Amino acid sequence: MTEVITAAIPDFKVSETVFLAQHEDNNKQLIESIVSSIVKENMSSYYHYLYYDIHLKGLEWDQSIYDSLLSESEKNIKKIKEEIEKLEKEDESEMDLLKKWTELGEYYAKIGDKINAEETLLKTIELAPSTGSKIDLYLLISRIGFFYNDLEFTKKYLDKSNEFIEKGGDWERKNRYKTYNGIYLMSIRNFEEACKLLNESLTTFTSTELTTYEKIAQYSLICGSIIFERPDLKNKLIESPEILSINSTTEELKPIFELVKSIYLTEYNKFFPALLETNDLILKKDKYLFEHCNYYMREIRCRAYSQLLESYRSLSLNSMSKSFGVSVEFLDNDLSKFIVNKKLNCVIDKVEGIVETNKNDNKNFQYNTLIKAGDALLTKLQKYGAAVRMSGAEKV
Repeated sequence: MTEVITAAIPDFKVSETVFLAQHEDNNKQLIESIVSSIVKENMSSYYHYLYYDIHLKGLEWDQSIYDSLLSESEKNIKKIKEEIEKLEKEDESEMDLLKKWTELGEYYAKIGDKINAEETLLKTIELAPSTGSKIDLYLLISRIGFFYNDLEFTKKYLDKSNEFIEKGGDWERKNRYKTYNGIYLMSIRNFEEACKLLNESLTTFTSTELTTYEKIAQYSLICGSIIFERPDLKNKLIESPEILSINSTTEELKPIFELVKSIYLTEYNKFFPALLETNDLILKKDKYLFEHCNYYMREIRCRAYSQLLESYRSLSLNSMSKSFGVSVEFLDNDLSKFIVNKKLNCVIDKVEGIVETNKNDNKNFQYNTLIKAGDALLTKLQKYGAAVRMSGAEKV
């Protein structure tokens, strides 16, 4: 039963291909691949969804294909339902019945019938006798949310699975949930929380039903590059045995790996070429990261600028532009945006052509923040003390 539940249902590769087809002008080959998968797996509901709900460009409607797929899927569904009825009449074991209900829910998920898949799997969860089975089924429903990139739907069922994991989930299910939740948090731009989970997933990854190990390594590098301090960039990313083993056998990590290295080794001349490759080859081609391209590009540039400026009281624009291999005009304009938004604590002297870092102001800001936080904490403690005294007086 575990093998069935952890199969790639629904097939995440199909939804990734659909995403690429939505964002590429010349998508003929992608459409052909999608239609091939739809026909192979009798995905009648998903075919209808792509054409009528999201209006996938380049996809043509063929009524004969749809009728054939629908006929085949209805036949399979009818067969499973008849087997369920037979088991219920014969009063067979709960496990046999649970397997058949799970098979029906999985089949709905496989053909892209989101509504029936959700309803069937929720009914199956009611029949599931063990905590582990319930966790598996909730994770399966959450994969349907990932498949459609429905984040609200995904969160709802990830939270449900976590409730049961806290009650008694085993090691493997906890690790699978960790990977699922890491991807979800990354998809809603919570890179800080996602960073920890995805990095830990590198050593415990088993969730091949949701994504690939190479993707987890990519996501770990993406999130870590803007979250980890420099020592962790080295220890957890650049010298990670898991990442190094993948990086030596595939080109998928090369752009982002080179980007992280350029920051850690302060090889700023390699920063922008690696950043542009990361944007074009990874960020724009990933359905979870696509919406966050501009945010990531801003954050990683700000990090690189800040790291270089930390070493100097002042630095000429000309010298800084040469370090990054960009024009003075581009750098001046880019730095100005971060300064105005208070992301960089420095000023640009246009007359002298230098960037001056306000290190003392940064210390004052931290000091003032600490004082305010301390005052707020003391106020809360005083209110709490008054409430305790009042409560004691009432008891007396």
